[in-house]
Formats: sequence, structure tokens, C-alpha cells
Amino acid sequence: MLDAARGLAVLAAATLSMALATACGGSSSSPAATAAPTATPSPLVSTATATVAGKSETILVDGKGMTLYYYLPDKGGQVTCTGQCAVAWPPLMLPSGQAKPTGTGLSSALDAVDSPAGGKQVTYNRWPLYGWQKDQKPGDTTGQGVGGKWFVVTPDVQPAG
Repeated sequence: MLDAARGLAVLAAATLSMALATACGGSSSSPAATAAPTATPSPLVSTATATVAGKSETILVDGKGMTLYYYLPDKGGQVTCTGQCAVAWPPLMLPSGQAKPTGTGLSSALDAVDSPAGGKQVTYNRWPLYGWQKDQKPGDTTGQGVGGKWFVVTPDVQPAG
């Protein structure tokens, strides 16, 4: 019994010592918080060099470096690749809360149009932009010419009109 009481006394003393040390360990006030700088959105679209149909070309790529494509039936800027088409050719979407798409190294305007699936799809020269599920790594351009309707986007692509 005496050993149990002595153990409790030692435990209580240790707990009190730690509490006092913590309380006396310094100022309880923390430095004033400063606002974090507003992050600039990273470019959704930029340029890169890739081999397209056997020829070295400057192309448009997404933020991960993956090749971007346009779809001839989207002429006029209207999104026509939906459903299963959009599964194979994922649209480049404007992130929620971002007002306008950003890009680097581009000669024409980026914009966005309403997507039939909801949200905004990024466009370049009025062409809605897409990736291709069969491209596995940056620099792949395996979607070039698919079905005679899909083409790699280059900075000088004529406007969808």
C-alpha cells in the first residue's frame, strides 16, 4: 500500500512539474499571422517541341506536358465531343474558381466555353482543347490524324470559324 501511495505521489509531482515547466516556458502569445501571398495559377497551356507525323513541331501542351488536340467537328468553337468521345478525348477544363485560362508561349488567345458536361472547357483560337487517352507521356502525339478529325494543336492553328 505504501509503495502505491508513494508511486502516486511521484506521478503527481512529475505531472505538476511538467505543467509548471510548460506554463513558464515562455510567452503564451504567438507572432501575428501574416496573410499568405496569393498564388498565381500555373499555366494551363504552354508550348513544347514534339515529333508530329515524323516532323519536329512546336505544339500546345497542358500543365502536365501532355499534348493537346482539336476536333474538326468543333469548328465554330462549339463543343461536340461528349459522352464516350470525351472519355477517350478528355476535355481540358478550366479549374473551378479560375476566371480565365492562363498560358505561356502562345501566339493567340486562350478562352473558355461552356461544356455540355458542366463547367468551362479551355479553348485556343476558339478550338476547344482535348487530351488523348492513348498518349502515355509528355511528347506523345498518337492522336494526330485519328479518324481524319483529330489534330495536334500548334500555336499557329487557324481559328475555329
